[in-house]
Amino acid sequence: MDILHLIDRLEEAVAEARKLPVGGGVVVPRQKLLDLVDRMRVAVPREVYDSQEVIEKRDELLFEAQQEAQRLLAQAREELDRRLSDNELVKAAQDRCREVMAEAQVRAQELLRTSEEQARARLDEAQTVSQEQMREADYYALQTLRKLEQELDGFLNTVRKGVDALEQRAADRPPA
Repeated sequence: MDILHLIDRLEEAVAEARKLPVGGGVVVPRQKLLDLVDRMRVAVPREVYDSQEVIEKRDELLFEAQQEAQRLLAQAREELDRRLSDNELVKAAQDRCREVMAEAQVRAQELLRTSEEQARARLDEAQTVSQEQMREADYYALQTLRKLEQELDGFLNTVRKGVDALEQRAADRPPA
């Protein structure tokens, strides 16, 4: 169900509500309003909720990158220890260790950058969609309120004319 339809339903609930004799208030069933609010909450674009998933995915990717880096470092240390036993291979082991560590760090930074870019893009998209829907809802609400204001002005004018007519009729009658 889209959010504009739910706003229409809210407007219908107000229009169909029992009017109070004094003031301009109406009595709307509480449960009906709460149901509409719940449905509006469900109609919020999926992108808003998806942004949380993107953040969680980014954190998961960061964790995996750290695990991969730790695994690569552990492998490098094992390889270094093994090669240290042989003096001729010490320099080669040190070089390889540095390469593995550099590769792990580059990969971790790349994964971090990619996940942050994805998270930013999803958040930006969700904010844009949300702002656009809020603008549309505000415009719709404003139009509806303006229409309601015109109708209420018409009712008020009718009531004033009726009061004026009764006062005039009462003034025209001779005292009893």
